[in-house]
Amino acid sequence: QIQLEESGGGLVQTGGSLRLSCAASGRTFSNYAMGWFRQTPGKERRFVAAISWSGSSTGYADSVKGRFTISRDNAKNTVYLQMNSLKAEDTADYYCAADSNLLTSLRDSYSSADYEYDYWGQGTQVTVSS
Repeated sequence: QIQLEESGGGLVQTGGSLRLSCAASGRTFSNYAMGWFRQTPGKERRFVAAISWSGSSTGYADSVKGRFTISRDNAKNTVYLQMNSLKAEDTADYYCAADSNLLTSLRDSYSSADYEYDYWGQGTQVTVSS
């Protein structure tokens, strides 16, 4: 079991950048695929990006491709989301999540489905002002 804590959110102007971090406790972090999701009030949580346990595979929502980059440092038990060229529509609460599924780990893959993720952080708020 692991615990996740996001940081790095805040207020930024359109076109600006932010880097979110997600620190994990627990020695099994390096075995888990990790994902970032976001949610705005009254709407469903939506996939943003994910990365396999080794970092060799990554995936992005179409809305953030070319602007966001997910990465991880297993030695530091941390996953990152670098967000560039931010738009007003990126405003949301951002959550990191861990997928402990063994098959996902064996395949060194990731999922974009939130129901595949077992552990969630509390979220960090990102506000992009126009």
